[in-house]
Amino acid sequence: MISPNSKTALVVGATGLIGNLLARQLVDSPVYEKVKVLVRKSLNWQHPRLQQITFDFDHPNGLLVQADDIFCCLGTTMKKAGSKEAFRKVDYQYPLDIARLGLTNGAKQFGIVTAMGADTNSLFFYNRVKGEIERDLSALNYPALLIFRPSLLLGNRGENRFGEKFAEGAMKLLNPLIPAKYKGIEGSKVANAMVTTMQQGLTGKHVFESDQLQNF
Repeated sequence: MISPNSKTALVVGATGLIGNLLARQLVDSPVYEKVKVLVRKSLNWQHPRLQQITFDFDHPNGLLVQADDIFCCLGTTMKKAGSKEAFRKVDYQYPLDIARLGLTNGAKQFGIVTAMGADTNSLFFYNRVKGEIERDLSALNYPALLIFRPSLLLGNRGENRFGEKFAEGAMKLLNPLIPAKYKGIEGSKVANAMVTTMQQGLTGKHVFESDQLQNF
């Protein structure tokens, strides 16, 4: 049994919806002595257990990627990225780089948020990239790889994404009529799922679909 305050967590993407919620949960968890976040810009809150590390994702310093459990919540949109190449860098290359460096430094668990419909053979570029990162993370053979595939995320992102806000409003209106797998999901539930499953002693690869995440 894991003793309290014995582990280090590392969060990538802590300025986003899920990552921010996740980091706040982790600093309150008795399992983690330290919670590191790799950021380009500082979070607007602090905690005694929180260590913010300014990180250059294009030239990663492997010495900074050291933790027992790594939580990856990196993600952007095509509009924000500006090109397919830039999108792929954030949603594929950065997570893969972090995973490799973490494994080299002894990380035991890697959890990542991808998306419902992730598939290397998808006709949609977004879903195809998500499928590719899942495939290549699997090839690293982490002791435990946990993949979380939410549907449309609901919650306050702290930034204006008109298309997603419109879809979120429509999703909330139609949610009672939508099958469980496709319902919109609160970012807090995804964060809860990541924190909870990381403490279950799982080994190997596990994929959690959006309807499963609704139970956390």
